[in-house]
Amino acid sequence: MTDKTILRALRGETLPTPPIWMMRQAGRYLPEYRATRAQAGDFLKLCYNPDLAAEVTLQPIRRYGFDAAILFADILLLPQALGADLWFVTGEGPRLSTITDMAGVQALKPTADIHETLSPIYETVRILARELPRETTLIGFAGAPWTVATYMIAGRGTPDQAPAHKLKDHDRPAFQALIDRITDGTIEYLDAQVKAGAEVVKLFDSWAGSLKGQDFHDFALLPAKRIIAALKQRHPNLPIIAFPREGGEGYIGFARATGADCIALDNSVTPEWAAEHVQVDGCVQGNLASHHMVTGGQALVDETRRIVKAFSGGPHIFNLGHGITPDADPDNVSRMIDAVRGG
Repeated sequence: MTDKTILRALRGETLPTPPIWMMRQAGRYLPEYRATRAQAGDFLKLCYNPDLAAEVTLQPIRRYGFDAAILFADILLLPQALGADLWFVTGEGPRLSTITDMAGVQALKPTADIHETLSPIYETVRILARELPRETTLIGFAGAPWTVATYMIAGRGTPDQAPAHKLKDHDRPAFQALIDRITDGTIEYLDAQVKAGAEVVKLFDSWAGSLKGQDFHDFALLPAKRIIAALKQRHPNLPIIAFPREGGEGYIGFARATGADCIALDNSVTPEWAAEHVQVDGCVQGNLASHHMVTGGQALVDETRRIVKAFSGGPHIFNLGHGITPDADPDNVSRMIDAVRGG
């Protein structure tokens, strides 16, 4: 359905009311999600159970009527499919086996082997393609190579991505080889999601902001460009959203340089600045601060309306500047949607 609002915005159309979805919209702030996760047993079992993963993807659509659903999965499933050990520590987050040298990169599985592990994810996409309302766009996603590499090198999330920077600076061949392996895997992973029914894909580069200067170009921009070019060659009409979070000045020209159809923005930049410097190249997505979903009140309504107004001169998809947090109030999501849609 080419008349879906998200697809129209991604084609560059300025709409009177921006379409809306939310990063991490299927998540722990919803009681129905927590119940389904408990049924699954743990987070990874939920990701790999197509029926339950589809269920939690559908939950926020039923509750709020978002214009898009985003596949429920995790950016670290690809490293697992490449052969990394992956587990989650309750209250602390993901843990992986670490890669610290070329031997570790060479020990990864061939790219062609990832689908054996990831086939349940593709089944989730197929279920969603059947069950989503006709007007709702289905978004697939993957982590961008730099962000995925930071976890594979450190074995966990880190405040400053220091282990990845160390490998990048002291063993560039091994680091580049890892980036290339993740890039190849990401292309095949997203291609399979599209073949299963994803209508849009998004690249999450959550730690792009810690790359500076030439490193941002080499390890945030160039891998995104390569992934987007490969996917566009296979699926010429596929819309692609890039999210080089906290890219700052790096947001400027990122869409032109990579071929992305839309740039998702965090809330470290103002919508007024982004309208002037980023939206001139096409669709932007964002960028309400996630804390408004916790605090609510008139400030939530005012800031939502400010963002809609700032981006009203061009194509815009309303979203948060990062994922909704577990302590968010579900009622504040409704208030935000009402403010966007004029309620």
